[in-house]
Amino acid sequence: MKDFSKHPCFNKEAHHKHARVHLPVAPQCNVKCNYCNRKFDCVNESRPGVTSNVLLPEQALDYLKNLVKIMPELSVVGIAGPGDPFANPTQTMKTLSLVREEFPDMLLCVSSNGLNVGPYIKELAELEVSHVTITLNSFRPETLEKIYGWVRYDKRGYFGANAGKVLLEKQLEAIKMLKELDMVVKVNTIVIPGVNDNEVEEIAENIAALGVNLMNTIPMYPVKDTPFENIEEPSSEWMKALRQKVENYLPPMSHCARCRADAAGLLGKDSAEAAQLLSDAARLNISDGEDRPYVAVTSMEGILVNQHLGEADRIHVFRETPNGYKLVNIRATPEKGTGNERWIHLAEMLDDCKAILVGGIGPKPSSIISTHGIKIVEMSGMIDQGLDHVYKGIELRSLCKTDMFKCGSGCTGKATGCG
Repeated sequence: MKDFSKHPCFNKEAHHKHARVHLPVAPQCNVKCNYCNRKFDCVNESRPGVTSNVLLPEQALDYLKNLVKIMPELSVVGIAGPGDPFANPTQTMKTLSLVREEFPDMLLCVSSNGLNVGPYIKELAELEVSHVTITLNSFRPETLEKIYGWVRYDKRGYFGANAGKVLLEKQLEAIKMLKELDMVVKVNTIVIPGVNDNEVEEIAENIAALGVNLMNTIPMYPVKDTPFENIEEPSSEWMKALRQKVENYLPPMSHCARCRADAAGLLGKDSAEAAQLLSDAARLNISDGEDRPYVAVTSMEGILVNQHLGEADRIHVFRETPNGYKLVNIRATPEKGTGNERWIHLAEMLDDCKAILVGGIGPKPSSIISTHGIKIVEMSGMIDQGLDHVYKGIELRSLCKTDMFKCGSGCTGKATGCG
């Protein structure tokens, strides 16, 4: 029998003695929050959307197996990004399934913007995901327009008030479905001074009517290079007064640690040992057997990894054999100028490849291709040495990403996102 009282985020009494871990398997996001800058590999920064590594589901399970050995107080496994779990549903659901099979008594939870969680709620229930957090920042489309740059739903982009309407509609549908299945639901609201701070009571009243169990009001943290970077963070005294108003409608969460997407340990006391285990797991060579026996390479001549993915008009595909590495075939890349569809098509073309070696890659293709379970290795040098890294786990030393291939540095493209 699972003890729901052991969830440190949903039970204040538990957060001093029960630990949680966030598995960072979901890099892609489907909304653009004006307070968010999802910068990776920033170990000194504690805020949502930040992680030192993104893991494949199998790497995440290996990480978790090692983590429980050093962290017996671990009671909860969650997925909270660094993008949104349901902008990456394949990775999210596979990870949850692997964890549930290996750890049948572990509490499972997810934290989402709610846009695309609806189609997966029944499956979440089947996996006994007991706790779900939805970030809901306003019930007014005109306010949501100020908070979100865009929303992408069902392969279509939405902007302005329409983006807010679509997002809110899907969030409310999700909350109703979750409560119909008797899941514990927490709503996170990012409190943004001068934008939605005067609507928090309204949000609390409305979500209480929907049966939400807990509300977490989170003071916005000003992040560099975002539209809200110059908005001052609300004071702790002001937030305390706001939570007292929320308490008129439903219980407020008052012990939030504003966790990273790779947080591990007690709330506010993330483990340094866990950070090392995470790094080790990210380097783990995951073999999918004969289902994915190949490695793709961007190369001008088939000897060196020496081309940016966005400029490659063909991909060399190699395989390991008893007699060394052999070129299997050369595949033409999809037509340029089609935006994200180009990278989705390319990922589908490479569904028999476990990894791709590239001289450089932009953030959008990187996000989409990794979402399809293909490991991305940025390097320069001999192809064979890159293949040794993928197939044999040999560390890349001098063969690292160089500024020569860095997006925007000497790039001959037209700043169209490698589309």
